[in-house]
Amino acid sequence: MRILLTGKDGQVGFELQQTLAPLGDVIAVDQAQCDLADAQAIRKLVREVQPHIIVNPAAYTAVDKAESEPELAMAVNGLAPGILGEEAARLDAWVVHYSTDYVFDGSKETPYDEDDAPNPQSVYGRSKLAGERALQSSGAQTLILRTSWVVGAHGNNFAKTILRLAAERDSLNVVADQFGAPTSAALLAEVTAQLIGQAEGRGRADFPFGLYHLAPAGETTWHEYAVYILERASAAGMALKLKAENLRAISTAEYPLPAKRPANSCLNTAKLRQTFQRDLPDWNTGVDQVLDQILGSV
Repeated sequence: MRILLTGKDGQVGFELQQTLAPLGDVIAVDQAQCDLADAQAIRKLVREVQPHIIVNPAAYTAVDKAESEPELAMAVNGLAPGILGEEAARLDAWVVHYSTDYVFDGSKETPYDEDDAPNPQSVYGRSKLAGERALQSSGAQTLILRTSWVVGAHGNNFAKTILRLAAERDSLNVVADQFGAPTSAALLAEVTAQLIGQAEGRGRADFPFGLYHLAPAGETTWHEYAVYILERASAAGMALKLKAENLRAISTAEYPLPAKRPANSCLNTAKLRQTFQRDLPDWNTGVDQVLDQILGSV
């Protein structure tokens, strides 16, 4: 089985290289090898590789910068997935793709289900929703996994930013009225490999392709998450100027950014858990594993 993996240097792509390797021949590419803003480059790559499966974690993820680069964000997030799907359909291949909580407006008081109406409030969110729809209309069999607040030992993320700032500053403001579940890149990669194995093992004709929410159990806020990170770092002996008790909880209104964030990023994962008989750990389990790797290398 030949698997084409995009975004190999990203948080999720890095982990996928490890989990997909036992399943077949993984051809992993980065932006330099295939610019997803270039439709012709995408088609050329897929036709050269002739994959059985395309796994696409690559994305334009600069949420605030996207507000000033809407065309680029749409090309990478909105158009490229559809092109990958069209090329997969030509080969009778199938596609695994990742989406985001940002497709919702965050106004719901309970976790979002797959059937809830999307209403993205940012260029990034609109581009990711466009990518979902383009892929669903491409003619390929698809597995779309929506997730939230991705964190990994490889690449840039909130945890690494908090640790860097805590080493430089003695005070910091963190938003406390946005809720979600930090999702480890390793969990996404592990579940992806499991689902691919099931699809190939039982036969694609019987596999329940479609859209699923994938995030760990529980919820937290960015402020509570930051406190958790600093407490773990302090316990591990990392030299910090900033103590957890000096993290100031603020409202979203007090920290305006170019792109609007959902107040509620919680995703209901019942469909995935029940369909695939898969338990999902609490969010801090994955965060602990990531922090162990980060702090072990400090």
